[in-house]
Formats: sequence, C-alpha cells, structure tokens
Amino acid sequence: MREVIDRSGHPWNPVTLALLISLWLATAGNWPLWRAVLALPEHAGSRGLVFAAGFAAMVAAFTFALLALAAWRRAIKPVAAFFLISAAACAHFMGSYGVVIDPTMMTNVVQTNLTETRDLLSLRLLASLLLIAGLPMVWLARLPVQRLGWRAQAGRNLLGIAASLVAFVVLLFALFADLSATMRNHKQIRYQISPLNAFYSTGALLRQAQASPSGPPEAIGLDVRLSPPAPGARPPLFLLVVGETARADRFSLNGYGRPTNPQLATLDVVSFRNVTSCGTSTAASLPCMFSHLGREGFAARTRDQEDLLDLAQRAGLAVLWLDNQSGCKGLCDRVPTAKASDGAPAALCSDGECLDEALLHGLDARLAALPAERRARGVLLVMHQMGSHGPAYWRRSPPDLKPFQPECETNALQQCDEQALGNAYDNSIAYTDRVLAGAIGWLKSQRSAFEPTLLYVSDHGESLGEKGLYLHGLPYSVAPREQTHVPLIVWTPSAQRTQCLASLRDQPLSHDHLFHSVAGALGIQASEYRVALDLFAACRAP
Repeated sequence: MREVIDRSGHPWNPVTLALLISLWLATAGNWPLWRAVLALPEHAGSRGLVFAAGFAAMVAAFTFALLALAAWRRAIKPVAAFFLISAAACAHFMGSYGVVIDPTMMTNVVQTNLTETRDLLSLRLLASLLLIAGLPMVWLARLPVQRLGWRAQAGRNLLGIAASLVAFVVLLFALFADLSATMRNHKQIRYQISPLNAFYSTGALLRQAQASPSGPPEAIGLDVRLSPPAPGARPPLFLLVVGETARADRFSLNGYGRPTNPQLATLDVVSFRNVTSCGTSTAASLPCMFSHLGREGFAARTRDQEDLLDLAQRAGLAVLWLDNQSGCKGLCDRVPTAKASDGAPAALCSDGECLDEALLHGLDARLAALPAERRARGVLLVMHQMGSHGPAYWRRSPPDLKPFQPECETNALQQCDEQALGNAYDNSIAYTDRVLAGAIGWLKSQRSAFEPTLLYVSDHGESLGEKGLYLHGLPYSVAPREQTHVPLIVWTPSAQRTQCLASLRDQPLSHDHLFHSVAGALGIQASEYRVALDLFAACRAP
C-alpha cells in the first residue's frame, strides 16, 4: 500500500518510534534504578559504568520487544503514552521515597483511597510526569506515523522483536556473572525496572486473584467454645488498637530519648520491646496478623480463611470494628463495623479525614448498641488508627498538640531536614500516646461491668530517611529493621498480671502471637488456638 505522508514531515514507522521510546524509558525513565545500581559497592568505578550501560541496553531491548507488539499506526502512540506515564509515576515514588514497585506495593496502590492519594500528590510528582512522560508525549503527538499494509508492518514488527530478543540474550550472556550476583544479593533491584515492575506486579495480582477459589473464606473455629467463667467473674472487654506506621524505637517506653509517651509513662502499661511485624505494609500485615496461620503459613495458604474476628463472633462474643483508616482489608466484612467519623465532633474531622481521638467518641453508645446476649459473654472491640500514616505526618496530630518543633509540613520528605522530619513523626507518636491513654481511661470506666484489657500493636514500621529510604513497603526479605520493628503495649487492671508481663517484655514476639493472645484473653477455645503463641498464657491465673 502506498505510504501516506503527513504535511508536517516525513512519516515515522511505528517500529522506529517504539525503539526511540524504549531507549528513553531505559535511560531517563529509570534514573532511580541507575542511581541504585551505581551506589552498590560492587559496581563502583568504571566496571560499574560498563555494567550499568549493558544493563540499560537489556532493559531497552526487552521494553522494545513489548512495544513492538503494539507497533501499529493507531496503537503505538496511546500504548507508548501508557508506558511513559507508568514509568514516570514509578520513577517519582522510587526516586523520592526509596520504595520498590512489587506486588505488595501494587496492592497498596489498588487499595489507596482519595485521602491517601491526596497526601502523595506533590510538585515533584508533577515534574516527574512532565519531564519523563510529558515531553516525549508532546514530541510523539506531533510526529506523523507511516501507514503500511498490515503484512509489511507485521514483518517489521516481527523483525524488531526478533532483533531485540537476540540483543537481550547476547547481553545476558555477556553480563551474566555481574547480573546474577546483583540480582541474588540485591533482590529489590528487579522491582526497580520501570515500567516493567508495575506491569509484572499488576499481572501477579491478577494471577493471584484468578487462582483464589471463589466464594466465602474457609471457616475456622468450627469446634469453638468459651471457657466457663469463674464464679462472679465479669465478662472480658478486650480493646485491640491496631496502630499505623509506628516504629518501636520512637517510643520513649522503649528507651527513645524524647518524651513521646508522657501519658502512658504514668500508667501501669507494659511495652514489649522486641516485636516483629508480619509485613511491611498494611495490605500485607493486617490480614496476616489476624490470621491463626502466622507469617509463613499465611504466605503459603492456598485459599482465604476466616480470621480472629470471625472466631470471636462464632464463639458468641460481641465484635465491633471501628475504623479511622482506608478500611479493614476484608477482615471486618462479616462483623459489625463503624467509622470513627460517624457522629464525631467537627473539631476532630476535616478534609475527609479524622484525628484518632474520634475513635474514642461515643464509645459508651457503641458498646450499648451491641447485642446484649453477646455482651454478656464478652466484647472484642478493634480500633484501626490513622496513627502515623505518611508521608503527611504533620496531619496526624492536632495543631495544639505538637511538642516537637519545627515540623516538616510537606510530603516531599527528602526536602525536609532530619530534625523537622523527626519532629513531625514524633508528634504523631505523642498523639498516639494521648489516644491510648484516653482509651485506657475509658476502659477503667467500664470495670463495674467488664474485665478490661488493652493491647496496642502497629501493623508495620517506617523508614525516615535512613539509607535514603522513606515510608515503607520494601520486600520483607530486604526490608530494614525500621520497617518491621513495631511497638506492642498492654494494659490490664491486674497489678499481678502486669508485673508478670513486665518480666517478659524483652522476649521475642511477632504478629504471629496476636491471634492466639487475644483468643486466649477472651477465653476462646478452638483447635486453631496455640497456647505457645499466647503472650498472656504464662501470666493467666489458674
């Protein structure tokens, strides 16, 4: 078929455009990758530059092979634009916060709500989109595209794909020793190749969703029963506070040098100092910590199973999930739920988001609204905090409760000095201290009717610039301690039990203990319960 030439100049074949876009993506679109590669000690000097150049050529070759599949006159521009925008967004978040784009991070992206999205918007994101995606898209939009017959174009596409795959294999063999060592010793590198990381991770999520059996989750606790109460004993009221993004080493109860726990320090609480999370993000940790399977068993499961909330409800207890976050990740779908914003004072809520003290508002009414026959057996109340959710740490504490100044008041965390960033984060921890003290005060008011207990534990930690990393969500195998070392605090009105628990505060614990500890405290007996993972078991009266 005769070529059609646009008035603006000589037409470009789609394969040529695919090649040029691939080269741009492999270089400018992957600047965080090359920064990370060249920072590795084994790639210092000229050898590192040669490896980086060869690796970039491999990335370009593979990206070109994908784009060549869409190298058709009407398809190449929109597909290339999608690649460019994806790479620009990935480059911003990886370059700014040190995160990687793996399946867990893509789960976080899918589950992010509008408020969390707002906190991530910045001028740096806009600049990344304009420079990495906008400029080549404007250039691409102005170019005329060659029109060939489909056979001729298919031949060029196949030739381009074949050439790119040959180049990829040749480079792979040439760089194999250095490449295999790098990927083996620094597994996070594979999740920094944009936009292939986003495409792979999205595909992994889709495969996982398709592989999961349809229908309700597998039931647990089919043999559940409650331990018979002692004569005259009051039913348990267990308040489980799920923290967000709190680091154990920023709690003065654990030895931190700043007074981030002034109110809890005056109360008889026990802070466990050696607790490890199940994951490095809410999407990974929250379902895992409420499961009886533990981290390894949860990762190896072949289908969804019910959780601690289902078990407590099946045992006949009253259950309520009270949320001040983006949701419960499916945990609370089968139990009563409420939002902290429902009926909360206007002073505690603004811009679609509430401070965590809203969780404490109207608790008497929420408790009274639960079925009386269930309340008589016991209550499991879960509060899901906003906590220290980043990067907008300054939003997590009210203006009149910020003991540490000056604060970082931008989500471009790398622009803040270390002190201001630490102040904003520590203010959020100090506010959590206030919320927990208020929760304990409420529990004390319930002692005439219930035997109360509070357990606070965060879902994961947070990086605050250590080693150039911010936020959380790195693959568990390479995540720093800051992202997995979490606080766990217990309050009980029994001085004897508190003293016993205090003797165990340095023992190694993890989210694996949560299911069994809460179940044991509520008197739940079931085949899934493991006394060895019940942190209260050694201190429970016979």
